[in-house]
Amino acid sequence: MTITIFTPTFNRAYRLPALYESLVQQTNKDFEWVIVDDGSTDRTEDIVKEWIQEEIIHLRYLKQENGGKHSAINRGLEEAIGELFFIVDSDDILTPNAVEIIKNRYKTIKDDESFCGVCPLKVDKDMNKIGGDFPFATLDCSCLDFRYKYHITGDMAEVVRTEIFRKFPFPKIDGERFCPEALVWNRMGLQYKFRYTNDKVYVCEYLSDGLTAKITRIRMQSPVASCICYSEQASMPVPFKIKLKSAINYWRFWFCPSKDKKPSISLIWWWVMLLGLLMHLYDKTKFN
Repeated sequence: MTITIFTPTFNRAYRLPALYESLVQQTNKDFEWVIVDDGSTDRTEDIVKEWIQEEIIHLRYLKQENGGKHSAINRGLEEAIGELFFIVDSDDILTPNAVEIIKNRYKTIKDDESFCGVCPLKVDKDMNKIGGDFPFATLDCSCLDFRYKYHITGDMAEVVRTEIFRKFPFPKIDGERFCPEALVWNRMGLQYKFRYTNDKVYVCEYLSDGLTAKITRIRMQSPVASCICYSEQASMPVPFKIKLKSAINYWRFWFCPSKDKKPSISLIWWWVMLLGLLMHLYDKTKFN
């Protein structure tokens, strides 16, 4: 099996049917769909079990106690049997030829170990790329160069070799249910590159009850993971302004209480502590 399409979900029974239908309609069925239910209390389990009985696609359903999306991804990676691992959120869908396109693109880099995978486009419901234009047919580079050398914005649809993704698990932090996905992509970007393509395969919608809509409050509740991400980014080969923003955000969440010890940051960034404190105080006023 070439692709594991992985969906972490929490109380999204009302959204999953659209994704299911988009997978049923795939022109190429060389994939499995692995769903990790992160403690849902709605009808998710009943709905998915009905689909399993239909036996239209290869579907596996796993349920765990609520631990956050990053925890669900770790579980999905443990269970995946596909050569590629493709995270597709529960409120999104794929175009009918998405699997076929990904397989064809992957063939072009499969034998080159410097690539961790392929990365087509995410688009909105009007088929416009999320974050603006992608002025390339293909582009081979790390995710760090993609953002900071070529200055391309917006989320992309990362499809990663499963064996490589398993080398970069999300950290497990007591009492925290969130970890920035950028932490893993940045670490991966220091060692591997993607083949970015202008294929439109992933249609997404950012809902009011999603992670993106309430990200600051979520980071405040998971300050250790947030600080790990920002402290590492402040020392990576990225432009100075990105290092500076990362250092300020490090201190912004460093002042949030936590059970575990937060990571340190280079002494050269201690001078921005006051700016981080001011942002922290603002966040407390606005979100607490």
